[in-house]
Amino acid sequence: MTSASQSPLSPFDFKSHGWNRRDAAHLVRRTQFGASNSDVQQAFDDGPEAAIERLLAEQVESSDFLARDTALHRVAMDSGDIVDLRAWWANRMLYSANPLVEKLALFWHGHFATSNAKVRSVRQMAAQNALFRKHAVGSFRQLLHDVARDVAMLVWLDGNANRRRQPNENFARELFELFSLGVGNYSERDIKEAARAFSGWHLRKGEFWYNSMQHDTGSKTVFNETGNFDGDDLVELCLKQDAAPRFLAKKLLRFFVMPSPPDESVVELATCIRENDFSMRPVLRSLFSSAIFFAPESRHSIIKSPTDFVLGTQRTLEARVNLRESVNLMAQLGQSLFEPPTVEGWKGGRTWINSVTMLGRANFAAELVIGNRFGQIADPAETAARFGWHDSHDAVEYYVELLLSSDVPSASGAIEEYLAQATGTLGRRLRGVVQLLLTLPEFNLV
Repeated sequence: MTSASQSPLSPFDFKSHGWNRRDAAHLVRRTQFGASNSDVQQAFDDGPEAAIERLLAEQVESSDFLARDTALHRVAMDSGDIVDLRAWWANRMLYSANPLVEKLALFWHGHFATSNAKVRSVRQMAAQNALFRKHAVGSFRQLLHDVARDVAMLVWLDGNANRRRQPNENFARELFELFSLGVGNYSERDIKEAARAFSGWHLRKGEFWYNSMQHDTGSKTVFNETGNFDGDDLVELCLKQDAAPRFLAKKLLRFFVMPSPPDESVVELATCIRENDFSMRPVLRSLFSSAIFFAPESRHSIIKSPTDFVLGTQRTLEARVNLRESVNLMAQLGQSLFEPPTVEGWKGGRTWINSVTMLGRANFAAELVIGNRFGQIADPAETAARFGWHDSHDAVEYYVELLLSSDVPSASGAIEEYLAQATGTLGRRLRGVVQLLLTLPEFNLV
């Protein structure tokens, strides 16, 4: 816990605490999908301030990554198959030099949950995804303005049905309830008046179209303010409300820090958001260097999403990945990219875990370690040779730290019992150890 004299958003005291590999692993795992040994080592060598700055600064992508990214994107555009678009995004999540951008793109995808099940356009879903990436660490204010004009969102929430004489309330309602304020911070009259402000915000020929003939130019009263408001005015009115930074702060804390953040932390982060005018980079800098982010109760407190579990495991174990099989498994485990289940996105937390998904996670671990349809992990025997290990002890310690980064008493007993019965080469025995670790309940936490 943070001390009584230290606020949750105060910078974590690395001078007295020090900076160790577990701190580095915690930072990396929360800000990307998985953490290989080299990922953790780089963050540890950089130190906390430099590691956080590297996450927040735009990094140059390699030529190999750009070539593969372009090829996968072209396949998705040509095929019109949403599975191909998922595979393209999974490749970015695994290999981009800007992993925090991809993690935030997923955060914004859940926040502005839009499903291809209704949009039915790979091109439009890809454009929305690019919008999330463009503003990932930029301005939430600008993102909210741009989402209101986004073609996939207009299809998703029936923008063309919002006409001057027959306002459609879908977007106005979700703008208030799910995108900016949260339940209880607006009235039904506010929604009805806001819907009029967005009337005529249509799409035509696959692009945003301001249909002036269908826009209501009359006076509207929203949040006790009156004027000839349009959609942009409504976005600004939302962001003026005290509830707006609180709403965003709580979602950020739940995604990056802990499932049930204390009210004090929400208030402090909301203040930070307001002071920075919804600019995300300084907000995230404060969050990732804060006392609450590195507090003991924050570590290993979040249940991994299917994306984090599948892609994170593959990155951690430096696997060669079958992208299509992996994204299909993620969908089976409850997270179908580009097709969230409702306008509320994915609830996350314990909803990820049930008897079926736990079995699916265990089966994935077994198949990945063997080297099957999901890909092939870096050979444990080659890893042992690279580090000069000749017995299982040092290798086991390496994999326990790599996969858990925490002291798990049950792991030691289970590993000892397994090794007492295991036969075969060191590589074979280590594969068994890795599989065992991947099926521990603690491995489902990040």
